Amino acid sequence: MKKRIIGFDLARAYAIFGMFIVNFNIVFGKEDNSFMSKFLTLFSGHSSTVFVMLAGMGVALMTNRISEYTDEDRKRLRITILKRAAFLFVFGVLFYLWWPADILHLYGGYMSIGALLVFMDKKYYLIAAAVTVAVFHILLLFIPYETGWDFGNLQYLDFWTIKGFLRNTFYNGWNPIFPWFAYFAVGLYLGRQDWTQKRIQRKMFLTGLVLFIFIETIRFVSPYLNLSPKVMEFIHSDYIPPFLPFVLNTLSFGMMLIAAFMYVSLYISDKQWAIDLAKTGQMTLTHYVSHLTVGLVILALLRGDYYPGELGGQPPLQPVYILLFSAGYFIISIYFSIFWSKKFKQGPLEMLMRKISN
Repeated sequence: MKKRIIGFDLARAYAIFGMFIVNFNIVFGKEDNSFMSKFLTLFSGHSSTVFVMLAGMGVALMTNRISEYTDEDRKRLRITILKRAAFLFVFGVLFYLWWPADILHLYGGYMSIGALLVFMDKKYYLIAAAVTVAVFHILLLFIPYETGWDFGNLQYLDFWTIKGFLRNTFYNGWNPIFPWFAYFAVGLYLGRQDWTQKRIQRKMFLTGLVLFIFIETIRFVSPYLNLSPKVMEFIHSDYIPPFLPFVLNTLSFGMMLIAAFMYVSLYISDKQWAIDLAKTGQMTLTHYVSHLTVGLVILALLRGDYYPGELGGQPPLQPVYILLFSAGYFIISIYFSIFWSKKFKQGPLEMLMRKISN
């Protein structure tokens, strides 16, 4: 069990490091044809999607003794999940005032739906994922995807209206429930697997690899086919809008990554550096909020500027500086996690969430 958990937490540590790179790059980076710029964009999509998949796994691991639970136990666990979802939703909506690409309030949405599914047979998690993706593509037929957006400045213009908030949350925000709940649902499915078995590790890795190669092959050959611009946009979609090829590509990458961490953890779970990284993975909520507050402010000060609360329009930094700062801030986060865990079992925000939900 210990090895299984450390693999899960190592994957979370990777995901939060990737989010450091992505979010610092969104605010202060720039896209060009340099190798370093293209390297940083590799983390776009893959980090956030893995983050959500791991959130689903966390809920599944929290409720993994299904056959032993009484009806009262299940009710109590559902209430705990819903309380945590409510905490993340309220905290995230408030945090949106500072960070317009917040994902925490959407976590609250994913977890609320997950609480309804969590004690079902795991096959229903995959069905829910498929339905979620299908609903998003159906909505595309009725609501233009750019509705509410100023893509030039990456601002959502009517977020604080009821109509705009619902549209942003369920359809065309940064990480809307349709189709992003699919990642959470697949995470639930992965969390129900017995990762101590190498057979499961191989099966999940190979499933992800085959699906990843399939999508990448389609993307590779598509320029040589006589396809319309709309079809090409659909095939090569990247985060916004999250069309089916993007969803399948990132899901498959996440499956490979999680399986790889679970496999490697079998051999490194007693190494001190791995234990320290795992502690960092256990405090992802704290580190997520920290890098978007303390981290953004420090990076802005180092540049001789300030963070204005907007995602676009900042004088850009060179990609290498974004990467170096992200790595440096991640190292600081590791040492903070080591120091904090000497006295406390959970990170500061994790403690607050558990206190409220329990």
